[in-house]
Amino acid sequence: MGAAGFRATPGVLIVPLQNEFGWNRAVISIAVSINLILFGLTGPFAAALMDRFGVRAVTVGALITVATGALLTTVMNAPWQLYLLWGVVVGLGTGCMASVLAATVANRWFVHRRGLVLGALTAAGATGQLIFLPGLGYLAQSAGWRLAAITVALAALVVVPVVALFMRNRPADLGLRAYGATEADSMPSNTGSPILNALRGLRLGVRSRDFWLLGGSFFICGASTNGLIGTHLIPASMDHGMAEVTAASLLAVIGVFDVIGTLASGYLTDRIDSRWLLFFYYGLRGLSLLFLPYVFGSPQFALILFIVFYGLDWVATVPPTVQLARRVFGQQNFAIVYGWIFAAHQLGAASIAFAAGAVRTFFGDYQLAFMSSGLLCLLAAGLVLRIARARPGRVEAREPGVGAEAPAYS
Repeated sequence: MGAAGFRATPGVLIVPLQNEFGWNRAVISIAVSINLILFGLTGPFAAALMDRFGVRAVTVGALITVATGALLTTVMNAPWQLYLLWGVVVGLGTGCMASVLAATVANRWFVHRRGLVLGALTAAGATGQLIFLPGLGYLAQSAGWRLAAITVALAALVVVPVVALFMRNRPADLGLRAYGATEADSMPSNTGSPILNALRGLRLGVRSRDFWLLGGSFFICGASTNGLIGTHLIPASMDHGMAEVTAASLLAVIGVFDVIGTLASGYLTDRIDSRWLLFFYYGLRGLSLLFLPYVFGSPQFALILFIVFYGLDWVATVPPTVQLARRVFGQQNFAIVYGWIFAAHQLGAASIAFAAGAVRTFFGDYQLAFMSSGLLCLLAAGLVLRIARARPGRVEAREPGVGAEAPAYS
């Protein structure tokens, strides 16, 4: 929840930073892009660190890192400082609490109902967006963007003692097994260098065609969510005369429907072929984005329609993508390999965050960015249907030092 709220904050700050420092949106978007890249690339290494040192230690370190970066931005006066602090420092911190954390926790603590649990944990990200953005938008508009940044830092620090006191690394820490687990489901901890384990996971992934299909579709997912709407919906709405608080509230309302959609997606992931779920999600998102450029000048009903359909779809893609990664790469391997797939998600987000800012700077509006992203989502809908089905009774070769064997796919 915190990671999503902290990561989404730059969307609220773009216009205030532009007004105070005179930086154009392309310049500010570079910081957002750096943040998004590190938010993703940190994932596989964070998963390896969690295997080695525990979820609690990694999460505490991440929260302190976010607080430090956010607090220091209040004294910046040059773009390179924005790139370093909000791009690098906050990007590294939020990356350690990203989707990989939810996947790791769901994998360790649940055997039955994993899809539903992962949907609930992923929906927490939407809740963070819902809680943070309207308040931060109000603070940025009424009291200045620095108070909004200080609020982010304080929120991160408040969570530190809660995590340190109450978070547990594995069910075994409490003398328990994962929900629905048997002895056969127990997983050993990975040993060795976290960096080497992360790189071995990448080597395992790149040998599989399905890795590239999952990574390619998730690249488009990130481009069309965090990169485009998460970063640029607020300034795009303000371009059409909407107040910043109202625009931030739009993104928060998307978060409300995102909670519903992601919980439903988790439930469906336990019951329906994940490939067809992703086909439906990407197709719906593509049509929504193609519709968006015509929404701003239309009656309010059209905007509400976009918010509902796009919101239901925001991160509904995560549970079926994680499910496919687990089935392709195996119980022990998947967290690190999924970390690399999630890195592709954030590379897509970073690319479009900068590209959309550049489009706005050079063309004066976001229409080209919205339309292009919609078409890419329709492409992703086709890609996911090429992911192979499982063939029971066979296993792929094991990658030494990463984990257990994975089921083979056709």
